[in-house]
Amino acid sequence: MTHEDTYIIKGGLAGRDRLRVLGRALQPTTTAFLERVGVATGAACLDVGCGGGDVSLLLAEAVGPSGRVVGLDLDAEKMALASAEAKAAQIHHIEYRVGTVQDLDDRGTYDVVYSRFLLTHLPDPAGALRNMVSAARPGGVVTIEDIDFGGSFCYPDNAAYERYCELYTQAALARGVDPYIGRRLPSLLADAGLTNIVLNVESPASFNADVKAVSPLTLENIADAAVAAGLVERDEMNELITEIWAFAGEPMSILSLPRIVQVHGTVPG
Repeated sequence: MTHEDTYIIKGGLAGRDRLRVLGRALQPTTTAFLERVGVATGAACLDVGCGGGDVSLLLAEAVGPSGRVVGLDLDAEKMALASAEAKAAQIHHIEYRVGTVQDLDDRGTYDVVYSRFLLTHLPDPAGALRNMVSAARPGGVVTIEDIDFGGSFCYPDNAAYERYCELYTQAALARGVDPYIGRRLPSLLADAGLTNIVLNVESPASFNADVKAVSPLTLENIADAAVAAGLVERDEMNELITEIWAFAGEPMSILSLPRIVQVHGTVPG
């Protein structure tokens, strides 16, 4: 089964709009993570499964014009959009490539290899991680952020939010991928041969509109996969989307993102 077969979230322009909101919601935690990793001026970075390129831009800012960033993603439409956005911003040290981590043949090239929310969508995350490690130079750093859907919550209790969490996890499991992979990341990095492994856990939850919008936007973007898997009827899905948007619009409601596990490790020299 290919990545295209297992990825449950819609791609293309609709997917890019969701990723734009997600990028804003996660910028503080991802920026802090990259600062802890220590992305240096002049470094060469690879952003695997880069989506719309939001983190690629953060990496480009960190390394400066003397560094370089390669963003890799299977979605050609998103790569075209990301390239156009970088060009419009006159950021010339980012290159976007269409491809998958399975096709990655760079060896010993990068100081930092990064991915966010990629391994959770892959049937063989261990194999993908081995490819990422191979792409890093000795002494380089592999940095991963991924989800653990078991950490999702809302306040007050809301049936539509609970059903969203249920449908997301069921749709992922139906395609043979792991919506709880975050808790496995340290073991996966150790099995891939990385050393000096560092773990941090974030649980973004807020009254902030962008944070709260991620859940209904994600539900909209997994709707086709959940319906195709026979997990929900289209009418129920449409009602759930309306209900969760209404819940997110309540001023004092709290919607969390899934728990986010951040892990980085060093490639032995």
